[in-house]
Amino acid sequence: MLVCEIIHCKPSKQAQFKLLGFFVAQVADRTASDLLHIQHNSSALFYHQIRFVIEHHLDFEAKIEFDGEIEFDESYFGGYSVEPVGLCLVC
Repeated sequence: MLVCEIIHCKPSKQAQFKLLGFFVAQVADRTASDLLHIQHNSSALFYHQIRFVIEHHLDFEAKIEFDGEIEFDESYFGGYSVEPVGLCLVC
């Protein structure tokens, strides 16, 4: 099991859980820091660390998923559109 933790975080555990809830709810870090009465840089750093952990887990899952050879079918590249595309459909 891959474990990636957020360490060296200044807000309290309670504030971290609330920041995590705000992150999931897509609240801006500056608004979350205003609501929790913490420094803006602390919330921005926490959001950055959350994004890093998410990226780390996605990268690990991609390595497991795509372990081995990947084969591309060239029929999908360089094809022509059947119908005209754009504003001039009647021209």
